[in-house]
Amino acid sequence: MKIKGLRWWIIGLIMLITIINYLDRGTLNYMWVANIEYDIVEKIDDNQKKNQAQFNAQDNTYLLVTKRGDEIIQKAEYISYKDNKQIAVNRQGMAYELGIVDEDATPEEASRQAKEQLGIITIFFMIAYGISQLFSGKLYDKIGTRKGFVVSVLLWGTADALTSLARGKVSLTGFRMMLGLGEAGPWPGATKSNAEWFPQKERAFAQGLFGAAASIGSILAPIIILMLYISIGWKLTFVAVGSLGVIWLIPWLIINKKGPKEHPWITQEERDYILNNQPESKVTNEVGKTWGQLLSNKKNYSVILGRFFLDPIWWMFVTFLPMYLVEEFGLNIKELAFSAWIPYVGAMVGSIAGGWFSGHLIRKGATVDKARKTAMLLGGAIIIPSVIASVLVPNAVLAVILMAFVLGGFQFMMTNIQTLPSDLHGGKSVGSLAGLGGAAAVLGTILAINFAGYIDSWSLLFGLLGALVPLSLISIYLTVDKIEQIK
Repeated sequence: MKIKGLRWWIIGLIMLITIINYLDRGTLNYMWVANIEYDIVEKIDDNQKKNQAQFNAQDNTYLLVTKRGDEIIQKAEYISYKDNKQIAVNRQGMAYELGIVDEDATPEEASRQAKEQLGIITIFFMIAYGISQLFSGKLYDKIGTRKGFVVSVLLWGTADALTSLARGKVSLTGFRMMLGLGEAGPWPGATKSNAEWFPQKERAFAQGLFGAAASIGSILAPIIILMLYISIGWKLTFVAVGSLGVIWLIPWLIINKKGPKEHPWITQEERDYILNNQPESKVTNEVGKTWGQLLSNKKNYSVILGRFFLDPIWWMFVTFLPMYLVEEFGLNIKELAFSAWIPYVGAMVGSIAGGWFSGHLIRKGATVDKARKTAMLLGGAIIIPSVIASVLVPNAVLAVILMAFVLGGFQFMMTNIQTLPSDLHGGKSVGSLAGLGGAAAVLGTILAINFAGYIDSWSLLFGLLGALVPLSLISIYLTVDKIEQIK
């Protein structure tokens, strides 16, 4: 059996697991705090499939009963009245159910605690994620992308499902660290797979498809996760989403049998097209470089420093965007589900466009160096004015539309940075350099999240992200000189 365009099936499977990856990592952020509406009733009706609230005048509290049947007592002073038939309760979600945020704190203090504790848990996730970036790159270089993805997916899928057993901050943090150890793998893994399966002129586009999948996952996350949360609660949501990766392993192991040189299903035409247009394929007896060798070459710091400065933009949105929209604009859980995805549409478009654009320039005769650098500059030029404008507008609709341009510019630029490892090295070192870049990105993100704890203004916090763009571009231009294979 022969399959035409087998390389597109491989990147398609990687896109699918990347979507699942972002559903898994979004579970905590979207269920952390919730602003949920309840219908005011004189008496709770056990047969009603809706959220109900019954007022108790004796102690000035409301008995809240979700449509799942969960019962919560909430003080009236912490409830917002939409009209005489409905109330909105913003003290719900995992942060309150697990006792991580004090339900009796003032609104300002509760907001501070929720932001601070989510930041701390995310930092521990990022530490595990960064460690995994380093070793996942080496692991994928050693055992190959087929087995590497199996290890990563089993680890993070199990971790997400086990989060349903969390009983407090310590256990929740432990499960998120386990998630981070598994979830980092696809980033160096996808870069390595694209270097194996695509000719150089198509790699940025393939990397763009991978980045677009991350954006699609982020688009689907608020809708799927919040709808599951409303229907079955946070515990079963973790189990349901965590099981998706394990199911994905079945087609992955069936289709991704071998690399393009030996795969029994690839056509000879496609095999020749891939291998004859890979500059590193002309290198014989290649040996993978050690971290020390990679770190001793200045060109490699274009990946390391470029991602150190730029990646925090993405992670600050992934981590804090749901809380920002709830607190800054008062969105309820349904409004959040149908607005938080909009910025990631921009990211998806930017990811594909960034990869296509640099590939288009190469096909038109531009050097790889000129094509990649031009794309990075254009992406940066989109981010800076968009991020400033997004924090100045007065309503959520305009804010999320402008944020779509922010993340679109980010992915336009990042797609080309993530292609640099395969532009600079042969296959046996691509995963290792991509892993070093990912670890640097994690370090930059941890520092940014720590910094965020000292800023009370959401607008100032997101606005300052624009300053990271020139720092990333300057570091790339000062280190890489000319983008070409390192001899």
